[in-house]
Amino acid sequence: AYGASVAEAVRKARQQLQALIGAGFEDEIIFTSGGTESDSTAILSALEVMPDRTEIVTSAVEHPAVLKLCAHLEKTRGVKVHIIPVDHHGRLDLDAYRTALTPQVAIVSIMWANNETGTIFPVVKLADLAREVGALFHTDAVQAVGRLPIELKSTAIDMLSLSAHKLHGPKGIGALYVRRGVRFSSMIKGGHQERDRRAGTENTPGIVGLGMAAELALKFMDETKRIKWLRDRLENGIIQRIPNTSINGDPQERLPNTANIGFEGIEGDAIP
Repeated sequence: AYGASVAEAVRKARQQLQALIGAGFEDEIIFTSGGTESDSTAILSALEVMPDRTEIVTSAVEHPAVLKLCAHLEKTRGVKVHIIPVDHHGRLDLDAYRTALTPQVAIVSIMWANNETGTIFPVVKLADLAREVGALFHTDAVQAVGRLPIELKSTAIDMLSLSAHKLHGPKGIGALYVRRGVRFSSMIKGGHQERDRRAGTENTPGIVGLGMAAELALKFMDETKRIKWLRDRLENGIIQRIPNTSINGDPQERLPNTANIGFEGIEGDAIP
């Protein structure tokens, strides 16, 4: 009876997360230890299931979980990594992105929103372009989940990483969405947990916490409008009162909770 109740708690959490990210099926969600493991699993799986493709496309402003892994794969496996630049607002160079997409690309890994500037990337469009050349598309959505409406089942996004503590859940738990039908190879071998896709005893308390955080994030999604209003008020007040200040990031497409402000002639370390 106890085991059945635990299994039901895990299933409920999976359904709560499915609702938040708009996944088509609950079995598309694999619980992991966090965003870093999810990122690594997505990229390594793509290279394993498509051995004839030896290239990766990513951006210059990805989280180290992606960039350091790509650098390691370039050094140890001879994988070619295309790093797409961004402009002064942190927006991806779409022309360079299109040029990098060739039939040799196994996976594209580009974040949904940047953790420093809050700039939101057009990942739905980027995924469509990746699909045209047969490449898998992965997005690190750690910053976006719970802050932006997401409906994965209506997109060409193949894999998505998220982390519980970024939406007020516990640390040490995350998830990887893998669209049904996408070929997948597990990174951690062993037992049959997570339908043979992620071995190891489930972190049930963490999973339940992630599920509840997902449910609350969906319930209070409209709260992001108020947060954006407060963020804009803060930024406008600073700009009006302090000369030579600027807002970093896309002027329109930016996370509602992120403010990155530049003060001319002052290093960041000097600001308490």
